[in-house]
Amino acid sequence: MKRKYILPLFLLIQLLLLKILAFFPETVERFYSNGLYLWLSKCSRWILGSIPFSVGDIVYSFVGFYALYWLYKNRKIQWIVKVWSILSFVSVAYFLFHLLWAFNYYRVPLFEKMKIKREYTEQELVLFTEKLITQTNAVHIAITKDRLKKVVNPYSQDSIFKLTQNGYDQLAKEHAYFEYKIPSQKKSLLSLPLTYMGFGGYLNPFTNEAQVNDKLPMYGFPNVVCHEMAHQIGFGSESECNFIGFLAGVKNEDLYFQYSALSNALRYCMSNIGMKNEKEFDRLKVKINPGIIKNYQESETFWQQYDTFIDKAFHAFYDQYLKSNQQEEGIDNYSKFVDLLVNYYKGKEVQ
Repeated sequence: MKRKYILPLFLLIQLLLLKILAFFPETVERFYSNGLYLWLSKCSRWILGSIPFSVGDIVYSFVGFYALYWLYKNRKIQWIVKVWSILSFVSVAYFLFHLLWAFNYYRVPLFEKMKIKREYTEQELVLFTEKLITQTNAVHIAITKDRLKKVVNPYSQDSIFKLTQNGYDQLAKEHAYFEYKIPSQKKSLLSLPLTYMGFGGYLNPFTNEAQVNDKLPMYGFPNVVCHEMAHQIGFGSESECNFIGFLAGVKNEDLYFQYSALSNALRYCMSNIGMKNEKEFDRLKVKINPGIIKNYQESETFWQQYDTFIDKAFHAFYDQYLKSNQQEEGIDNYSKFVDLLVNYYKGKEVQ
């Protein structure tokens, strides 16, 4: 076999093996997520975590510019030759992508791991949301002393990165598999493109750096950081990372972290109720402190500034990406966050 066919063939083999691997989540959980990945991720964060800028963003930028240069340089070469070269590159990148992080998409779902039920009634959702409103209002008042004022987070973004550890330390006391060590959170050098794409952050799977969009409204910034850290400890599902990030936020001793987590969860729950029962939505909305609504409006105004065809295109791409990686609901997988919340807190106070 000619050498130029080896790596493209390896890509095909990888795709077939991943289809088979999907039937063995316990094996992935035991040997990869709780084995090899823990060692690989801690090594990456130990090497890169202390570097004050995003190495992953620099690598992505270099690869992007080099790809354009390579295409220009080889513009006269037959297209079939270029296809084999591109497939070879994709094959190597796809292998590293899974080895360094993405096998976590195939691990045991958090529902099973934590023995959380999947179903809930509309009444249970409403009761939980009422508890959430009470708790969010209380934290909001504790911060602002005025139900009409929005929350203004006084911390720098670097301070927030440091403060997130407290929440994960508290969470790990209850669930050891959420332990987070060796921090590596970075302000993304690509924050403006991320904003136009409609993303608050992302995990670089090759460097294990939690990349956070530094243009976000600050009241929600802690929640985004906690979410990306959940990806770092080996969880691929967006809904699961929303849930873990929420737990790390409400467990944090700092009120601004609690508010960031609670207000985000409340927004999701209210959206779900709004889709099912508009009257119930209107009844609950008036119970929410006006200052909290002002924070939601702050976010809406921020994202509207960057609302173009670009974010719609990237969300469509990301939807297909998730579906190809064991997330059957695609981008709607985020709504499963509410399923986890409601069922986890049945009979419990939100804390």
